[in-house]
Amino acid sequence: MRLTIGDNVPLSPGRWRLLDGRWPRGWDGGMRFLDQPDVLAPFVAGNRSRAFGAGLDPFAYERVTGTLRSLYDWPAAFRAEGDRLLSAAEEHAGRGRAVSAGAALRGAARWLHFSTLLPHPDRQATARAARAADRAMHRALALTEPSAERVEGASFAGWLRRPAGADASGGTADVAPAGGAVEGGAVEGSAVAGGAVAGGAVAGGAVAVRGGRGAAGEPVPVVVVVPGLDSAKEEFHAVADALLARGVAVCSVDGPGQGVMAAVRAPRADFPHVLGEVLDAVAARPGVDVSRAGVLGLSLGGYYASVSAAYEPRLRAAVAVSGPYRLDWDGLPLFVRDTLAGRCGSAAAAREFAGRVDLTEAAPRIDRPLLVVEGGTDAIPGVTGGAALAAAAPDATLLTVPHGDHLLGNCRPDWLPRTADWLADRLGASAVATAPRRPR
Repeated sequence: MRLTIGDNVPLSPGRWRLLDGRWPRGWDGGMRFLDQPDVLAPFVAGNRSRAFGAGLDPFAYERVTGTLRSLYDWPAAFRAEGDRLLSAAEEHAGRGRAVSAGAALRGAARWLHFSTLLPHPDRQATARAARAADRAMHRALALTEPSAERVEGASFAGWLRRPAGADASGGTADVAPAGGAVEGGAVEGSAVAGGAVAGGAVAGGAVAVRGGRGAAGEPVPVVVVVPGLDSAKEEFHAVADALLARGVAVCSVDGPGQGVMAAVRAPRADFPHVLGEVLDAVAARPGVDVSRAGVLGLSLGGYYASVSAAYEPRLRAAVAVSGPYRLDWDGLPLFVRDTLAGRCGSAAAAREFAGRVDLTEAAPRIDRPLLVVEGGTDAIPGVTGGAALAAAAPDATLLTVPHGDHLLGNCRPDWLPRTADWLADRLGASAVATAPRRPR
């Protein structure tokens, strides 16, 4: 197996793993972030609103993090909670409870993803957890949203979901692509994987199956949701649901260095090539109008969304949430440098990547509507924030939530509805989502 870094630069497996899979020192020879003194409590506190915004149960988060003795324990503790929810999904599925099984699988996907946040030296375990999160979301969609389709290419893997509508003939779910980036299933051979609760229990029941076209049978616009440095497509459920409810299809992806792609592709600063590949794949699917495409990126994904808006002509609008305008490697926190080094393959490659994250040239080229969403308390050393982007882009709107933090997980009602409305308006969406049926 050969891995690649950046623009097709070969990266041998040996450079990803030393000795027993653990790096003996930090990427630059210094102390790792994980070995910093008194880092546990600030990290737990700093990710609390992010976890809550992503849909992790607040009480479970406190319970799980309360058992940690150091950040080295974080991955196993979060994986254990994900595994607990996978077992709950099995139990629900065995009793024919599709809705409950799907909810448990979604929860498992979130927890398994959150187990991967740290620049932990055991990169193989991180890759396994990312694959498990992807498979859990796969099973959740197969149960509760069977029209969802797998889309993937050389640089990305993701899910295309369509808004609920009267016409559900927009294509057949393709949830197990041969030879794709992810193979197998989280619970294959089980009640969930075997479809014991698929079919009529979901379709036409309490959960509306998402269709392929709008109420009038016309293709719907689509938004590509792009995660950030250490996030993945399993994190931003609320963003996808807000857009779907407004009649917009959503393609949530892992790009290079993200989620299931982190083990096989290093991050790319030239993200318009990746987004173009995503749009090509989506254009081949029925019921979706790529001429009304938008992109929404969060954290580093905000940079990806903005640079794509400058160079990808098919985009009609873009949103950058907590995205950087420019990175300064020497000023970045150790956590960010270690995370970048782990995902790029070396500190030198990470420094080179960070130097390319700069919108100075691209921002004036963004000639379509751009919404920049910022938290007023979001200040990361070495990161020039979105206000500079909003000032430089010709058709930009800046939405600042004064009390918002990074990713604004502590104030979602203050920005997410407005952001989803803004995108739906500019893409010409019709709200065709249907409410769940009420028992009579």
